[in-house]
Amino acid sequence: MDSYSKLQQLHDSMVKMTKTIESLENDILDTLKENTELKVENQLLREKMDKMTSANTHNSAIKTQSGLESLRQIYNSGYHICNMYYGSHRDPSSDCMFCLDILDNFGEKKKVH
Repeated sequence: MDSYSKLQQLHDSMVKMTKTIESLENDILDTLKENTELKVENQLLREKMDKMTSANTHNSAIKTQSGLESLRQIYNSGYHICNMYYGSHRDPSSDCMFCLDILDNFGEKKKVH
C-alpha cells in the first residue's frame, strides 16, 4: 500500500470518528435536555403532591370536627355516645362522665408511654 492510500484510509477513518463523536454529542445533549425536563416535571409533581397532602390533612381536620359536632348533637338530643351505654336514652338533666370524656378528647391521639 502506498503512502497516499494510507493517508486516504486514515482520513476516511477520521471522518468516521468525527461523525461518531458528533452523533454521541447530539445523544448526550438530548439526554441532558430530557433530564432537565424530567427534573422540572418531578419538582412540579412534588409540589402538587405536597398541596394534595396538606389538603387531605385539612380535610381530615374538617371531618374530625364534623364528627365531633355529630356526636355532640346526639348527646345533646338525649342519647349516650359512650361505649358503655351507646344509643340508650339518657336523662338530659344529668351528664354522663363517659360521654363527656369522649367529647372532651375526640380526635386527640393519646400518647402511649
